[in-house]
Amino acid sequence: MPSFSFTETHEMIRQTARDFARDEIAPTAVERDLTAEFPHEIVAKLGELGFMGMMVSPEWGGSGLDTVSYIITMEEISKVDASVGVIMSVNNSLVCWAIETYGTDEQKERFLRPLATGQKLGAFCLSEPEAGSDATKQRTTAEQDGDVWVLNGMKNWITNGTTADLFLVIAQTDKEKGYKGISCFIVEGDMEGFSRGKKEDKLGIRSSDTCSLGFTNVRVPQENMLGIPGQGFKIAMETLNGGRIGIGAQALGIAQGAFEAAVRYSKERKAFGRPISDLQAIQFKLAEMSMKVDAARLLILRAATLKDRHERYVQEAAQAKLFASQTAVSVALEAIQVHGGYGYVREYIVERFLRDAKITEIYEGTSEIQHIVIARELLRA
Repeated sequence: MPSFSFTETHEMIRQTARDFARDEIAPTAVERDLTAEFPHEIVAKLGELGFMGMMVSPEWGGSGLDTVSYIITMEEISKVDASVGVIMSVNNSLVCWAIETYGTDEQKERFLRPLATGQKLGAFCLSEPEAGSDATKQRTTAEQDGDVWVLNGMKNWITNGTTADLFLVIAQTDKEKGYKGISCFIVEGDMEGFSRGKKEDKLGIRSSDTCSLGFTNVRVPQENMLGIPGQGFKIAMETLNGGRIGIGAQALGIAQGAFEAAVRYSKERKAFGRPISDLQAIQFKLAEMSMKVDAARLLILRAATLKDRHERYVQEAAQAKLFASQTAVSVALEAIQVHGGYGYVREYIVERFLRDAKITEIYEGTSEIQHIVIARELLRA
């Protein structure tokens, strides 16, 4: 079992992220949730801080930090606004990691560097109208035409879809080979035939944009293929393993934010002549919430530490994501209960925590899929 402790660098990063979240993100979080406005200026500042390519090597413009630093930052950002958290998570975990791991030096220079420095924003395109949890059923196709691949199809539920500059697109290149005939392409947002659908009107993470994408005879040059033909499904699955750590940290941040709000309110609100924090019923709720948040954090730290050690972390990442997302929902619900009627109105932030929490049980692998992944790892010969 890995052991872990926070270094001086970790604590410095935590304080930097906490200060930034308080000073730059929190003042507009409520309004952006209401209007579903994308936080362009905040994302640009995240890039300046080095938070958009945290684990990318400095050789390619990244911060060269470990996964533990990344989850610390994700928790602090998501504790204030999970919308900003997921924008950052997709760029770091799903796009930068995949290009750095599988890309050529030319691809890293051309695509990874601007992503890692925050000059450009990335999106990860796997889900389709008929390919959600079963990602092997790709209908988007790519047919070779000389030194160009011609993409046709549709992707949906794409985070950063309306704002991203670069897109990792998973497409079927050889139907006869099934999932072994799936490849990955770097699609640039200004390519002819590429279109973005309307922004989805979502329950939560409303300041993050989500939309469908269309590909109509999009001609992608061979040099934009990531990895080799037929490697796309492997790239997608391995990328999602790390992505689950990021979403687990996002869920942790939501849970921590909801818990802290509940503690504050319990000390301020009086009933029967004393603060409700004096009531055993409330104390038991807070104790249960604290235990779950701590357990989620430890699971995420374990997965992150294994990843940093270059050890297998598939099961640990799935367990961390599953438990943290369940914790985010349950703790947010209890935070509303502690607030009573006030918790049900927008004036108090706990209702937003609950709306934001629910998606963490769905994207980057539903809770049901996490159970399958965990069981499969447990039963590996």
